Amino acid sequence: FSLPGAFAPTCSSTHLPGYEAAYEEMKSLGVDEVYCLSVNDAFVMRQWGLKQGLTEDKTVGANGFEKVKLIPDGACQFTRGMGMSCNWDTERGFGERSWRYSAVINDMKVEKIFIEGGGITQNSGPDPFEVSDADTMLEYLKSKDD
Repeated sequence: FSLPGAFAPTCSSTHLPGYEAAYEEMKSLGVDEVYCLSVNDAFVMRQWGLKQGLTEDKTVGANGFEKVKLIPDGACQFTRGMGMSCNWDTERGFGERSWRYSAVINDMKVEKIFIEGGGITQNSGPDPFEVSDADTMLEYLKSKDD
């Protein structure tokens, strides 16, 4: 899943904590790993994870944390490649960030994507958070088993 910014209110209060809490259930439904991407640098992402109470994985070669892995997209390259770049400069002073979405990537292909608001809105006043949450993702993953 991807979100506008580490330390931002919805990202910190609901989005990341929801996926962290649902991590084991998602793994039990066949998910290999859960990643959280944000247009921030690696230092910000690590400090955010620590502030969120995520447990660091200090194993040599590990990717940061034991459950949800935080991925920095400091230059916004992945976000642009996904077509999810948006500018929130006048509304929030963020500049270029990722629109909020979640996706299931299966064998390097997007199997399912949940995009907030149905699509990107530049300089959006509201910060929609209705379909990229952990509960929506769990519902989708469970429906695949039916």
